[in-house]
Amino acid sequence: MDRLPPLNAIKTFEVAARTGSFTLAATELGVSSAAVSQQIRNLETWFDKQLFVRNGNRITLTDAGHAIYPQAARALGDIAAIGRRMLEGGLRTRLVVSVPFSLAELWLAPRLAVLLDAFPHMAIDVRVEDDPVDLARQGIDLRISYGDYHYPGLRMVRLVHDDVLPVCAPEFWRRHGNNGADLADVHESMFIHTNWGPNYASHPTWTDWFSASGGNRSPDPSHGRRVGLSSLAIASARLGLGIALGQRVMARADLEAGRLIALSSVSVRLGHPYCAFIPPAKADRADVAGLVQLLAKTAPPT
Repeated sequence: MDRLPPLNAIKTFEVAARTGSFTLAATELGVSSAAVSQQIRNLETWFDKQLFVRNGNRITLTDAGHAIYPQAARALGDIAAIGRRMLEGGLRTRLVVSVPFSLAELWLAPRLAVLLDAFPHMAIDVRVEDDPVDLARQGIDLRISYGDYHYPGLRMVRLVHDDVLPVCAPEFWRRHGNNGADLADVHESMFIHTNWGPNYASHPTWTDWFSASGGNRSPDPSHGRRVGLSSLAIASARLGLGIALGQRVMARADLEAGRLIALSSVSVRLGHPYCAFIPPAKADRADVAGLVQLLAKTAPPT
């Protein structure tokens, strides 16, 4: 066999070249930045070539680095594919679930924990991505989406039609609630606004909530705190950064544990339900059907 370069160093080189940073490479690999630098020096010594130009905390590939990076990345990908093929084909079937960013941590993850309690050896691959996704090309068994219109031709199961209500940390309300004053008197800088992005127009706003509660206030997002994910709005409220118009399914655990309090029983429904989409050929798989059943069962009443 031809003499091989040090494989740990090749892996380190691939991650550093892909991330453009020794620090980010160290984080991904779970080692120190000094260890990454040492591996790169070892590889440069082995090749007798400089692979990176170092400029403070910034790195760029040299001509030699550019020359070997594509082949190194392909080789590592081929090795990873061998591992996947052996694990998935020889040992077990992998359940591939695709979910929007906002639902991954606060809604899906706790339900997967319940599923894995019952089936501890089940292999699950969770992919966090926005619509649309190509289920067939990406090998996805189950897609969870906001709205029931994304994937015509696939089997669709409605999971939950969520609503939003005002929530904040108990200590935040003790400090900023003005001795029990209602939300109409809260300063505009205290409101957390969720920006759902350019693809959505049906999500409720603070103006919608005040209208539903019988008021006519319209808090200006430019004067408050703005976040780009529903889950981040919940996290920000939990940390005492303001009052969020939080989705009930995401805030449920925090409300039950007392980390958040609801400031009103008035809520506003989202424009669309969350739905599961399943390719017809996979609808009868026991793991897929089991997860869909669990997700529907653990959703709050609508």
